[in-house]
Amino acid sequence: MRLMSDLPIYAQKNREMWSKYAPDWVEPGRKSWESSVITWGIWSVLESEVGALGDLGDLAGKDAIELGCGTGYVSAWLARLGMHPVGIDVTPNQLATARAFQQEFGIDFPLIEGSAENVPLPDASFDLAISEYGASIWCDPYVWIPEAARLLRPGGTLVFLRNSTISILCGPDTGPISNVLVRDQFDLYRVEYDAESVEFHLPAGPLIRLLCANGFEVLDLIDIKPPAEAEPTRFEYMNLEWAKKWPAEEIWVAKKK
Repeated sequence: MRLMSDLPIYAQKNREMWSKYAPDWVEPGRKSWESSVITWGIWSVLESEVGALGDLGDLAGKDAIELGCGTGYVSAWLARLGMHPVGIDVTPNQLATARAFQQEFGIDFPLIEGSAENVPLPDASFDLAISEYGASIWCDPYVWIPEAARLLRPGGTLVFLRNSTISILCGPDTGPISNVLVRDQFDLYRVEYDAESVEFHLPAGPLIRLLCANGFEVLDLIDIKPPAEAEPTRFEYMNLEWAKKWPAEEIWVAKKK
């Protein structure tokens, strides 16, 4: 297993940033742990409407890895479905919150402190690899996607939610999202909004080629629209009216051949 001191500089920066802001995610995490239904993204869109995970009844008894689990609520949802999840995250403060919630809600599953780019588990260990704003934006896709492929069994599914490409192209370094393009799409990859963190946002074309090169078949790309009853999000960069016109988030579903 890679030592934390051996992490790439961008991963060390992200770890430090999430250590700093982990307290801000305790109450949102608790709200998600309390929920009996699976939702996606900043608008809490119901999985029953999205269908990214397919027939939930088919998941019982299967093994899942949450890549960049944060406070662990996605893994908790999967555990309630009868899955056997494992969460991995690079930030000890986030994992401390996840462990506290395990005690609070009586749901137990393994939590690993480590990078989703280098998971200390055997090949072909899982039926599902999932990430909601975890590895999907905070890890290098040229590293974490091959790692997800390694961890999945043949026929296993990779599901991840991330910011949509158009939201990144319209998102300035500071301030709210714009109604005009402010970034170039060509060569879009590594994005640094500030000095303390690094995100990764590949456009659809390179991402499809990367998935295919690692033995995946892309099954779906789901644009997320806020529900009619959605209220403005707590995230200052995102505008609800903007998100009603263009997708702010997207879910990718791919199957390992």
